[in-house]
Amino acid sequence: MLTSKERAELRAQANGLDTTLMVGKGGVTEQVVLEAVTQLEARELVKGRVLEAALLGAREALEALCAATGAEPVCTVGSKFVLYRESEKLRRARNQVGRAKLAPVPVAKSNPVRKGAQARRRAAQAERERRNAYFRQTAIDRAIQREKEKAMGREQP
Repeated sequence: MLTSKERAELRAQANGLDTTLMVGKGGVTEQVVLEAVTQLEARELVKGRVLEAALLGAREALEALCAATGAEPVCTVGSKFVLYRESEKLRRARNQVGRAKLAPVPVAKSNPVRKGAQARRRAAQAERERRNAYFRQTAIDRAIQREKEKAMGREQP
């Protein structure tokens, strides 16, 4: 049984995962269970989805998969669900520090549109700073020029 903190951590990790397990109109079939077991051994955390054609909801599918695979339910949101089961293979790899490499931690998906927007924002910020520096320097130069002209005007009488 997972604690609420563990469940919250797993939910956060699952945000960046792609949906890899689909439950169709046939429901939780033997093939779906076998695929879930395979994915749980490889990743420990699996994100799934119940298609609209299915006759059961996400929570029902999650409960059926948990019963069939021995996994723990993490969460259900709409038609998506997340399963967790500790993998023997990955646990052994963690115990043998230095001998075996750990499986890569799922990384949040990279959004190229967002990266482009961030680059444009940085470029615009740099341009604003360059322009402000120019106008600041110009204002200082003009103020110095005015002071010189005032000083020259006082000396000429």
